Amino acid sequence: MTRAARPSRVRWPRVLTTTLLALPLLAVPPVAAAPPAAAAPAPTAAAADDDERPVTVEVTRLEPRTVVPGGTVTLEGTLRNTGTQTLTDLTARLQRGAVLTTRADLLAADPEPATVAATAFAPLAGRLGPGEQVPFTYGATTAELGLDRDGVYPVLLNVNAAGPDGEQSRVGEVSTSVVQQSAPPATATAVAWLWPLVERTHRDAAGAFVDDELAAEVSDGGRLDRALAVLERVPQVVAPGTTEPAPLAPMTLAVDPVLVEELALMAEGPYDVAGEQDAGTGTDAAAAWLDRLRAVAGDHPVVALSYGDVDADALQAAGLPAAVTRSLPGAAAGADGVGTGTSTGDGNGRPTATADSPGPDGAALLREELGTDVRTDLAWAAGGALRADTLGTLTGGGIEQVVLASGALTGGATAIGLTGAAAARTTAAGDDGPVPALVADSGLSDLVGAAGQTSGGTRVAEQRYLAELVLLSQQPVADPAGQTVLVAPPRDVDPDPDGVAAMIADTALPGLRPAALTDLAAGPATDAGTPVDPVDAPLLDAAGLADVVAAAGLRDDLAGAVVDDPAAALAGTDAALARTTSAAWREDPDGFRAAAGGLRESVDRLRGQVTLVAPAEGSYSLASKDAPLVLTVQNDLPFAVRVLVDVHTRDNVGLTIGSLGAQEVPPQQRTTLQVPTEVRQSGRFAVSAGLTTPGGGRLGETVAIQVRSTAYGTISLSITIGAAVLLGLLFLRRGVLFVLRRRRGAAEEDLPADAWPPSRSPV
Repeated sequence: MTRAARPSRVRWPRVLTTTLLALPLLAVPPVAAAPPAAAAPAPTAAAADDDERPVTVEVTRLEPRTVVPGGTVTLEGTLRNTGTQTLTDLTARLQRGAVLTTRADLLAADPEPATVAATAFAPLAGRLGPGEQVPFTYGATTAELGLDRDGVYPVLLNVNAAGPDGEQSRVGEVSTSVVQQSAPPATATAVAWLWPLVERTHRDAAGAFVDDELAAEVSDGGRLDRALAVLERVPQVVAPGTTEPAPLAPMTLAVDPVLVEELALMAEGPYDVAGEQDAGTGTDAAAAWLDRLRAVAGDHPVVALSYGDVDADALQAAGLPAAVTRSLPGAAAGADGVGTGTSTGDGNGRPTATADSPGPDGAALLREELGTDVRTDLAWAAGGALRADTLGTLTGGGIEQVVLASGALTGGATAIGLTGAAAARTTAAGDDGPVPALVADSGLSDLVGAAGQTSGGTRVAEQRYLAELVLLSQQPVADPAGQTVLVAPPRDVDPDPDGVAAMIADTALPGLRPAALTDLAAGPATDAGTPVDPVDAPLLDAAGLADVVAAAGLRDDLAGAVVDDPAAALAGTDAALARTTSAAWREDPDGFRAAAGGLRESVDRLRGQVTLVAPAEGSYSLASKDAPLVLTVQNDLPFAVRVLVDVHTRDNVGLTIGSLGAQEVPPQQRTTLQVPTEVRQSGRFAVSAGLTTPGGGRLGETVAIQVRSTAYGTISLSITIGAAVLLGLLFLRRGVLFVLRRRRGAAEEDLPADAWPPSRSPV
């Protein structure tokens, strides 16, 4: 007995949260489909939801990719019983929905369109126990499916089976599409790819590895291993007029210099990892991955992203445009290609970035490590769109073209061909005028990025990708140059190499043609509008960004003290700031806050390397009233700095400290400075001394000193002189009296005897 039939619906592919297992395909003879049935067994209203169906269906082959009238569509794959009961008498049929003839119709279609036609159920397997899997093959002609014109037909492979009760019900399904194309269009649609090789930093602000996770990423089966394997599996062809094979499609590689830098450090080996007693384990894997990248870079163009792939909008909104500039690979390129500081200056007539800044230095690293030239004038917006002021900063730093996402632009639908011919070339409104731009197709890019999580497997994702491109290519185009499309998967793409390589190969099917980014830049243009939601606030975590802003302020203050080129002297700090503000931290606010805190601590430690040395006994003696106060400055930095000495006494009584002015302190040595003083009284004085930059920022620690003076001050000296004068006057008075007495005694001796009056009165 069969259950009562109910109307069937075709389901479009859905993205699952976990990747379906890739199962081996076993060859079985094709099963011919029966004629279409008006009503076929279907689940009852009480049937389980798709997520609860016991059989998962993975499609490993769907041929042909585009079918012509009269052709046969064949599906192969694997059925797996994820339930707890044994299933028997497995059968399947194909159900299709109404034809879709435009990409706009495809994107707007009901994910569960009603069934318009269906083939008869055909046997697949006799028994499928719990945990078991079995291969299947199913075929149907275009006539059996009722395909009556060109277009995309949504189809559903409906798998039925009998349970322990013997009743048939739907136990599994997978949705995909059949593309019918009688003849290719007169003008092929150009499809270009921008492929990311990006990974968040695995080092702290000091440059030390904080974990060994990058080793796993580049090892066999790691995310970066799979991302590189996609490029290695792009088919090679011999083009007309050539003898050497070349990739079927040019893949522009978007590489973060930080990734290559860290792998190069690992490959040198051994390298230390924080918290680990043993050295890191990725030396061999890093060296092997870099060798593979060099081989791929020899066949495909390379674009150097900003060092660390910084969140340019976040830094711009935080008031740190100079940090953006220093991260750009072409920021310091002059007419001769050497760092000449053509970017905006630091306000003191010095360039913001030089050849030693992280961006230009990162581009040089890529050239050296990969053995090929790299493009430095292209910026890829991490969030899909860029602020107008950010665009101004980018162009001031050597960027001549940006890549935006259609989903982030008001006119994105136009750019990807939903309201007219698709054209990837456009302009973006910057503060300094329009900026040349390319618009990546958000739908196709996300489809590629999520291909491994698509219900039914990557072959189902590929068929959806192809369906959208074929519909796009079939629409009328007035421009003889045809249409252009850019596919740029998410930066953290985790691909199935074979599945995505097949998508890339599809760009050479009739009606499509592979293209490079340079081809798109010279192709037709359109107005893609403005950002949908202009970014008014940083996209990085606000608390972490506050630490970054503080660290940048301390860095800039120290730059004002550097004697020579501050961009070169502080290149390590600038690199740490760029790694800390990578767009990869958007999805990890906790990690970003920790990295930002580490950056600020690192800058504090850097400034602490210039400090006063406290006297051994904690005191100085001044032997005269104008004897200088001798201080020792220790500069452990590898570059010279200018410092100001800040010395003051408590209440400023008895001891006056003079001004010394800015002093140059040589690198990695001690320097003595003599601070002028004036002592007004002898005694002990409590003095605190420290160093500052010319901008007033504190350097090192403040030192407390006891100053002892044995010299006479002005008051003491006045009292002493006054006392000496008084004493001299007293001595003089006594001498005068003594002389007078002597003279009077001598006069008395010379008088005659009767000269003296009588001793008594005569009366």
